[in-house]
Amino acid sequence: MLNLYLSLIKFSHTVFALPFALIGFYLAYVKYQPTDFITKFILVILAMVFARSSAMAFNRYVDREIDAKNPRTKDREIPSGKISKQAAIWFILLSMLGFITTTFFINQLCFFLSPVALLVILGYSFTKRFTWLCHYVLGLGLALAPIGAYLTISGEFDSLTIIFGCCVFFWVGGFDIIYSLQDASFDASFQLKSIPAKFGISKAITISRISHLLSSICLFSGVLLMNKQYASIGWLSWVAFVSFITLLIRQHILVNDKNLSKINQAFFTTNGMASVILGAFIILDLFV
Repeated sequence: MLNLYLSLIKFSHTVFALPFALIGFYLAYVKYQPTDFITKFILVILAMVFARSSAMAFNRYVDREIDAKNPRTKDREIPSGKISKQAAIWFILLSMLGFITTTFFINQLCFFLSPVALLVILGYSFTKRFTWLCHYVLGLGLALAPIGAYLTISGEFDSLTIIFGCCVFFWVGGFDIIYSLQDASFDASFQLKSIPAKFGISKAITISRISHLLSSICLFSGVLLMNKQYASIGWLSWVAFVSFITLLIRQHILVNDKNLSKINQAFFTTNGMASVILGAFIILDLFV
C-alpha cells in the first residue's frame, strides 16, 4: 500500500525541488547561525514532503477522468482503481493539514504564507484547462522551495533566494514543456492547454530552450551574488553552475522535433542529476 501512495505522488520526483530548498536553507543557516538548526531542518523536510504530497495527489485526483482517457496515464493509481477517490481525498486533506501544522512550528511568517503556497501548488492542477502557460505555474510552485526554506530561519525575504527561485521557475517550466511533448496530440484533441498543443512540437522545443537559457542567466546571477555575499563561497559553486548548464544542454540534445524517444531520460534522469549536483556543490562550497 505504501508503494501505491509513493507512486501516486511520484516521490522520486522530490529530487527536483529538494536540493533548491536545501540551498535556501543553508544560505540562511550560514548567515544567521540559528541554535535550533536540527529542529528547523526537520521541519523544512516535513514541509517539503507534505506540500509536494498534497500537490501531486491533488493533481492526480483532479485529472483522474482525463488520465483514464489517455493511453499513457490510464494505469495511474486513481483511474485504475488501485487507490479509491475517497482514499485520495483523505490523503490530500491530511497532507495539507500536515503542511500547515508544520509551518505553524516554523515561524509566524511561514504559517501565514502557507495558504498562499497551497493555493499556488494545488491551483496548478486546474491551469491546463484554461491556459497554455500552465508549465510556468508549475515552475512557480517549485520556485517557492528555496524562498520558503530560507524563510524558515531568516523570517524575511532575500533577493538571492528570489533569484534562485527565478532559476527554478524557468528551469521547471522548460522541462515540463519537454515532458508534455508526449501528450501534444492528446491535449489538442481534448481541448487541454499546453505549449506543445498550441504551438506544435518544434516551437515548443524552442520555447523550452529559451526558458532554460533564462534559467541559466538567473543561476549565473545567483552564483555571482552569492560570491559577493558569502566569504566562504569559492570555485565549487562555479563547478555547480557549469554542471547544471551542461546537463540542460544534454537535455536538449536528447530531445528534438525529430526524436522524442528519450523524453523520460531527459525529463527525470538529466534534470534530477542537474538539481542534485547543483545543490550538493553549492552547499559543500558554503562549508569548505
